[in-house]
Amino acid sequence: MPLPPAHPSRPTLSDTILASAQNVQAVLAGRSLSDSLSTTPAALRASVQAVAFHTLRNLGLAREIKLLMVKRTPPNQLFDALLLVSLALLETAIDAAETPPDTSPARRHIPVYAVHTVVDQAVGVIDGQKKLQPYKALLNGVLRSYIRERPGILTQARKNPEARYNHPAWWIHRLRKAYPDQWQALLAAANIPGPMTLRVNARRASVADLMTALQDAGISAVSSSEHAITLASPLPVHDIPGFDEGWWSVQDMAAQQAAMLLPLTPGMRVLDACAAPGGKTAHILERADVELLALDTDPQRLQRIHQNLQRVGLDGDHVSTKCADAADPASWWDERPFDAVLADVPCTASGVVRRHPDIRWLRREADIRRTAQLQGQIIDALWTTVGPGGHMLYATCSIFPQEGEQQAEQFAQRHADARRLPAPGQLLPLDGAGGVTHDGFFYALFAKTA
Repeated sequence: MPLPPAHPSRPTLSDTILASAQNVQAVLAGRSLSDSLSTTPAALRASVQAVAFHTLRNLGLAREIKLLMVKRTPPNQLFDALLLVSLALLETAIDAAETPPDTSPARRHIPVYAVHTVVDQAVGVIDGQKKLQPYKALLNGVLRSYIRERPGILTQARKNPEARYNHPAWWIHRLRKAYPDQWQALLAAANIPGPMTLRVNARRASVADLMTALQDAGISAVSSSEHAITLASPLPVHDIPGFDEGWWSVQDMAAQQAAMLLPLTPGMRVLDACAAPGGKTAHILERADVELLALDTDPQRLQRIHQNLQRVGLDGDHVSTKCADAADPASWWDERPFDAVLADVPCTASGVVRRHPDIRWLRREADIRRTAQLQGQIIDALWTTVGPGGHMLYATCSIFPQEGEQQAEQFAQRHADARRLPAPGQLLPLDGAGGVTHDGFFYALFAKTA
């Protein structure tokens, strides 16, 4: 529905569209949306995130419509992004006006405005932007022409797979090859935002405690496992009871399996490599009283581990952190073997695109080979730190086999002392009866023989 009339503390839709275009422009220039959004004024950030996410989830279609309607796009990157945002919003507005209301959880995230509101507010953006004013008539003409000619343009646009599936052509090809029976479902699921799942800190609360607090606060939620709760709709963390008290942490159901799969007993020496921002670190410490070392190469992200552990009350003397490269043990390892190692290695993050829709447009096909090579280097290095009888869990938030099963098989071939144990393997983010319940992840667990 349209935004209510402007209020001094509430952004107008034209403000939101302009800031969204600036963020989409940043993504198209190679910057992550999270970084870009961090510079967006706080009053605008929520509405801009919703519109920018929506545009990036529909970028393939918006691009193709633009190419069909504008033979020569002006050489102004902000105008190009503004046109893409406007077309994405307009297509949704027309579709909503022509079809029955859809109140399913998968559709609640979609920003829907009246058709005339989208056109007026998008064109209104240009009035306050001197460098865009030469293109006002073009923007107005394209949007109004699309309203009149939509059926034919949409049919033509969807002949392009990038427009039909809203993913790069190479990404579509890779999934089609790897999952011949599921590739279309995977592409569709990637455009449905993931639910907000809370992992309950058993050291401070129980699922029952948190469910009661949520009910008292009027927040709808369901218990999704013995350790987790899923909210009906995402909320800012400080609007949810128990966050500051360390009762829970936000963590997807697939990511929660990492600490559950590692064999942990009190007193173990544990390594969490590539640990930031510390969600899995905290989960390990919630499960058992272990001596833990957390590594990360980024000092700022390492600081987030300290902050997260402090909030949940697990930042004691039994935890240490180091800013170091996991692939270079000589720079940080004291040669005392670890009993358990979590190797949550860098990857393309292809399994979490439903939460980060910019990823599909930022990645290049060559990134798969590059990250796979880096992963191999890291897990080979980390294996040297595992003591006899110890375990290493290889984990990635990817659905590309090169960063999953292929990597695990190659590792086992390189290391005769690595015995593969039961683990989930590839978890695919497919739509089920309750929606897409978890992100895409891969897990392989290895034991070190004598």
